Amino acid sequence: MSFVVATPDMLAAAATNLQDIGSVLSAANAAAAAPTTGLLAAGADEISAAVAALFSEHAQAYQMFSAHAAAFHQRFVQSLTSAGGMYASAEAANASPLQTLEQDVLNLINAPTQTLLGRPLIGNGANATTPGAAGGAGGILFGNGGAGAPGNAGQAGGNGGNAGLIGSGGSGGMGGAGAAGGGGGNGGWLWGNGGAGGQGGTAIAGINDGNPGRGGSGGNAFLFGDGGAGGQGGTGLAGPNGVNPTPAGTADPGSNGADARPDQPGTAAAGNGGTGASVPGENGGRGGDGGVAESFDGAAIAGHGGDGGAAGVPGGTGGAGGTGGRAEGNGGGNAPGGNGGLGGRGRHRRVDWPRGRQRHLGRGRSRRHGRHRRRRRRRRERQHRQRQPGHVNQRCRRHRWHRRQRRRRGRRLGAERRCRRRRR
Repeated sequence: MSFVVATPDMLAAAATNLQDIGSVLSAANAAAAAPTTGLLAAGADEISAAVAALFSEHAQAYQMFSAHAAAFHQRFVQSLTSAGGMYASAEAANASPLQTLEQDVLNLINAPTQTLLGRPLIGNGANATTPGAAGGAGGILFGNGGAGAPGNAGQAGGNGGNAGLIGSGGSGGMGGAGAAGGGGGNGGWLWGNGGAGGQGGTAIAGINDGNPGRGGSGGNAFLFGDGGAGGQGGTGLAGPNGVNPTPAGTADPGSNGADARPDQPGTAAAGNGGTGASVPGENGGRGGDGGVAESFDGAAIAGHGGDGGAAGVPGGTGGAGGTGGRAEGNGGGNAPGGNGGLGGRGRHRRVDWPRGRQRHLGRGRSRRHGRHRRRRRRRRERQHRQRQPGHVNQRCRRHRWHRRQRRRRGRRLGAERRCRRRRR
């Protein structure tokens, strides 16, 4: 029984539910008793009378069994109710002496400081209940401050109580309509967080000129702890609806555009040069010159020179770009000259060197040198992998045979190359 845990409230609720279930079953059995026990025969013959008597006997037996079940259910409900009451009485008897002893000890400790300073030595401050009142201060050694009470319309919320040496400040109360929220209490001198400020009151017409209240200030923290958060400001009144402005007049229509004249500034672009002929070595055509622009009053931009023609078959040179156009200005106008065209793009021509005397372009090193360099790089990579922990050399006899064949083939090819060089 030492491991049994009982909750008196749950036992009382279970007993009430069982009592309701028993009442419903008793009502259903009573309603079914008359139609089932007094069943009439379907006819005047003996068989109908025997069937009716059989069903009536079954109904009477069911009613007798239901009565016994209802009596057992009632006794079970009474036992459960009494057990819950006994558990509740036992817990109350065990808790009352401890609670009384704890409260007596606290009253004995807090009595001197409560009399001299108006606050307990150990314990939390009381929460304010009067509108706009401040919360009680926490204990001098240990305890949190009490929360301030909300204010009425136009009345500021109460400030939170301050903590003592260790503890957190109380939160400020919410301000009334149009009033400020209460400030949070200060945290403990050694450790503790400041209390949060109260929320400002909502704006209402006729109170504080329709202005909302500001949020309360958060409480301060001293040595260890965080300051309290400031309260949120109150909600203001909704603004009036906007008024549509009255049209002041209609704007004047725009003027018509001026007719174009031959002396207006313009541009003249030249054509591109032609592509080179298909015969090897021919050059692309030269681009055309840009047009001339003249200006009497305004700005004139000369035409750009045409692009040079593209080269034909490999070996040709792209054509030169055309000369930019010339611009002439008269009066205060500005006439910048045109840009020259771009030169055509040429192509490289392949040079057929005599057999055996090819020139290798690049970094000035032979193909053989590049092959040796790749071999050295692969050897370094293989050696690096073999030095890794857990590496298993998987080269078998067949791999070594292939390597020897490659070396022999390389030596044979090298000897053949040397013979060809000597024959030349």
